Amino acid sequence: MSTLKLQDGTEIFYKDWGKGQPLFFHHGWPLSSDDWDAQMFFFLEQGYRVIAHDRRGHGRSEQTPYGHDMDTYASDVAEIVKTLDLKDVVHIGHSTGGGEVIRYVAKHGEGRVAKAVLISAVTPIMVQNENNPNGVPMSVFDDIRNNTAKHRQQFYIDLTFPFYGYNREGANVSEGIQRNWWRQGMNGSIKAHFDCIKAFSETDFTEDLKSVDVPVLVMHGEDDQIVPFETTGKIAATLLKNGKLISYPGFPHGMPTTEAETINKDLLEFIKS
Repeated sequence: MSTLKLQDGTEIFYKDWGKGQPLFFHHGWPLSSDDWDAQMFFFLEQGYRVIAHDRRGHGRSEQTPYGHDMDTYASDVAEIVKTLDLKDVVHIGHSTGGGEVIRYVAKHGEGRVAKAVLISAVTPIMVQNENNPNGVPMSVFDDIRNNTAKHRQQFYIDLTFPFYGYNREGANVSEGIQRNWWRQGMNGSIKAHFDCIKAFSETDFTEDLKSVDVPVLVMHGEDDQIVPFETTGKIAATLLKNGKLISYPGFPHGMPTTEAETINKDLLEFIKS
């Protein structure tokens, strides 16, 4: 098992497979690097080097009670990238991982990043406030906090329905996908998951998006019930200097899993462009 001890002593689990141009995958809340199975296997077969880590407190990484904020997450990625001496990297983030990607690229990525991809990402900001009147009300995140703290086992099952669009009429529900989501979530730390809710909902990535020069692909499902497209992906694309938006009618938040064939094809085209 590959682990890296960070400067603050936290042990981070990571996968590093293959050779070629490196693609670094950043997972969403409250999951792990396993959520990228469909992408890592595909791109490994395409001749790329694929890397993914379990964010601190998530998956198989150390369950430290500290550092569950976007600045620390981005700094952790910078340490991994430096240790592995990765260059010409394409950073690909889903949901919370999209926020982690754009904060890393903006603050630490100079000279090492080729491109970035934000999939169903929480950028530029999720929560409703004075500057984001159409955002998600704080009460929604308070409810997520309450359920994570008190009912995590059942909540992590229930959440798979809107996450994958399984609550839509005619949906092809996969119990295996649901169980795998639950497995990943329950493998992580309740403290890390609780604190990360604030990080993914309240962090403002507006200036990060504006400052990034490398090409950035924004991919977002128009039926995303977790991170609404109209107030995140649609706006994030307009803030980028060199951004491209692909929106997908009917696709859910968890589209890298349920719609892997389409997502992988569009990712490959962007990486090669």
